[in-house]
Amino acid sequence: MEVVHRDGVAGARGAVGTVVVIDVLRAFTVSAYALAGGAVECRLVAEVAEARRLAECIEGSVISAEVEGLPVEGIPISNSPTMVRDADLRGRTLVQRTSSGTQGVVAASGAERLYACSLAVASATARAILAAGPELVTFVATGSDRGHPEDTACAAYVEAVLRGEEPNLEALLAPLYRSERYQRLTRGSQPGFPPSDVELSLAADRFDFAMPVERDALGLRLRAVPT
Repeated sequence: MEVVHRDGVAGARGAVGTVVVIDVLRAFTVSAYALAGGAVECRLVAEVAEARRLAECIEGSVISAEVEGLPVEGIPISNSPTMVRDADLRGRTLVQRTSSGTQGVVAASGAERLYACSLAVASATARAILAAGPELVTFVATGSDRGHPEDTACAAYVEAVLRGEEPNLEALLAPLYRSERYQRLTRGSQPGFPPSDVELSLAADRFDFAMPVERDALGLRLRAVPT
């Protein structure tokens, strides 16, 4: 199995093979908590207006959105796993728009097989990949070009599991822990970003399902597939 690493949304555009798009803080941690909380699916879009239009087409759907990390006026749930965890999403669809993760999935049009991934579903994603036996796996760390080392850490974690190794999560996350950004986020000084989001996002293997992305008549959707 050949493994390739790419950075940012630009990297997603050229990604081929089995593509794993990663956003730890916070898009695909949000997805994982939504699905674990009973959501039937997550719908991924590029723009807020698109999220609003799609939500109007899906009865009982809920929007989670941010723009440049900040809440969107009129949308009560930001890109926050804490907010999603505490919401009642049983039997509902979560429509997601984020500045990195959903953009990366939308951009990865060359993928033969596509997964959304965060630390919460890291080992489960590795198991799903191994079960399919692909020749090429491309990891896209969507935030790495924005100085978000947790996405690169997640890619390394999943790759280690693929290779039968035991990843050292604390060592992989050390660049994040040393950053001013980590201190700021854990202080809770960013609107729509409760400090508990950090803890939820950095807890590896919380769930035992992968999140494959498929396209249908309404666009891009991901569901929980146990592994």
